[in-house]
Amino acid sequence: MNHRAASLSQRAAQVLAEATPHVPSPCVSVCVMDPQKQVCEGCFRTLDEIASWSRLPDQAKRQVWQRIQDKILEDDGR
Repeated sequence: MNHRAASLSQRAAQVLAEATPHVPSPCVSVCVMDPQKQVCEGCFRTLDEIASWSRLPDQAKRQVWQRIQDKILEDDGR
């Protein structure tokens, strides 16, 4: 697992463990889409997840964080 993915995975674990409002964005300002995986190389979100982020309720944002963590762990398992 690369350093960026490891940091994002740790951040995901923190966000998922907290029940606070105003779930933070996973954006790390590395906005490059992986053409094969169809996710951002910085935050592991899809274009739809990125575009809808500001309109999502906190629970849906946490679900996005969970998917990010799952994608990182899945990539690490290969």
